[in-house]
Amino acid sequence: MQTGAQLYTVRAYTQNEKDFQYTIEKVAQMGYKTVQLSAIGKELKAEWIRKVCDAAGLKIVLTHSDVNRILNDTDKLIEEHDILGASYIGIGAMPDKYRTPEWLYHFADDFSKPAQKIADAGKLLMYHNHDFEFRKVLAEGAPNAAADKYIIEYLLDWFSPRELGFTLDTFWVQAAGADVCQWVRRLKDRIPCVHLKDMEMTQNGPVMAPVMAGNLNFEGILKELEDSCCKYLLVEQDVCRTSPFECLKLSYDNLAKAGYR
Repeated sequence: MQTGAQLYTVRAYTQNEKDFQYTIEKVAQMGYKTVQLSAIGKELKAEWIRKVCDAAGLKIVLTHSDVNRILNDTDKLIEEHDILGASYIGIGAMPDKYRTPEWLYHFADDFSKPAQKIADAGKLLMYHNHDFEFRKVLAEGAPNAAADKYIIEYLLDWFSPRELGFTLDTFWVQAAGADVCQWVRRLKDRIPCVHLKDMEMTQNGPVMAPVMAGNLNFEGILKELEDSCCKYLLVEQDVCRTSPFECLKLSYDNLAKAGYR
C-alpha cells in the first residue's frame, strides 16, 4: 500500500497554477508518492496537472469528479483520467436528492450506465462515504428493500464490484458509530483506495485530526487493510486546526514510523 495525500486537505492552495504547483512540490517534499485530486481550480487543465505531478514524482490515482460530468459527460471525463493517469473516478458524496427513501433507488438508475461505461474503459467508479450511509432506510421501489438495511448496503447490492468501488473514510465510519475494522473486512474486495482520517475528542466534541494523533484504532485498521485489496492510503483532513500542510506532514510522518510510506 502506498501513502498519498488527498488534496482536498489543501484545497485553498490549489485554485490556480502558481499555488497548485507550489503545493504539489510541498506535498512531494513531505514524502508522499501519490495524490487524489479534489476541489482544485476548475481552470487547471489535465495535461498541465499531469506534467506538474510527474515532475514532482507524484502519481495521480483518484479524483472526486463533478456528479453532473459523471452522468452527462462520461466519455470526456474518462479521456481526462487517461491523461491524468488515474484509474479511479470518484464521487465525493451522494447528491442530497438521493438521500431519501423515495429517491434512493434512483441513484442506481442514474449511475448504472456511467458506471458500466467507466468499467468498460478499464477504470472504476469510486463512492466516498460520509456518515449518512450508515442510516437504515426502507428504499421505495428497490428489490429486497428492508427497514433494517443501511444505505451503504443497498449500494453494495445495486452495483457489482466491477461497477462501483468504495473509498472508505475512517473518520466518517467512526462518526456514524460503526466499527471501522468491521467495515474494512466487509468491503475488503472493494476498497482499492481508503481515506485515512483520525478523530480527536475536545471539550466541544469530536474533531478531525492528523492520522494517529486522535483516538481511532489505526493499528487495527491498518492491519485489516493489509488483508484487503487496498492499494492507496490517502490522508485527508477536511478541517484543520493548524496549517493543513502541517497536518499532512504529521500524518505522513506518523504513518512512515509505522512502516507505511
